[in-house]
Amino acid sequence: MDKLEHKKYPIGKFLDRESISDQDLDRYIKTIKDFPGKLKLLVEHWTDDQLDTQYREGGWKVRQLINHISDSHMNSFIRFKLALTEDNPTVKTYDEAKWAELQDSFSIEIKPALQLLKGLHKRWVYEMKALTNRDFACTFYHPEQNRNISLRESIAFYAWHCNHHYAHIENLKKEKGW
Repeated sequence: MDKLEHKKYPIGKFLDRESISDQDLDRYIKTIKDFPGKLKLLVEHWTDDQLDTQYREGGWKVRQLINHISDSHMNSFIRFKLALTEDNPTVKTYDEAKWAELQDSFSIEIKPALQLLKGLHKRWVYEMKALTNRDFACTFYHPEQNRNISLRESIAFYAWHCNHHYAHIENLKKEKGW
């Protein structure tokens, strides 16, 4: 993996797995549960200059990245609830790059996004812990991927998503000596 590819995917690309065990699922849920606090500890004392630094050349600023995480996880939570309450619903996609250019992603302080993540993840994990194996098999149809995605797979992806973006920010901090 070249340097740019490593900066894009510091923990590697998400790999779809044929089966996700209950133990894997427990680990993924714990990752999602712990993520908001872990992220807050990493960035809560950063200056505006630090938050307005791109985590890699051609990438988003850290501020945009944190707001992207909030946007993405809100969308995932809604898809999650749709899958639990409807029969394989088709979910709405969105242009995350365009969302990252909106003012609430580009220039607002990060505190609202961190607060949102804390509350959202608390609700999301609470719901996950109440599910049965049958519930985890519920699916939604993702039109961009042209396939059904189970909640078990969605949880695996979002645990990866937490770690993926955390690594972007943590690597920038190390690189800059912050």
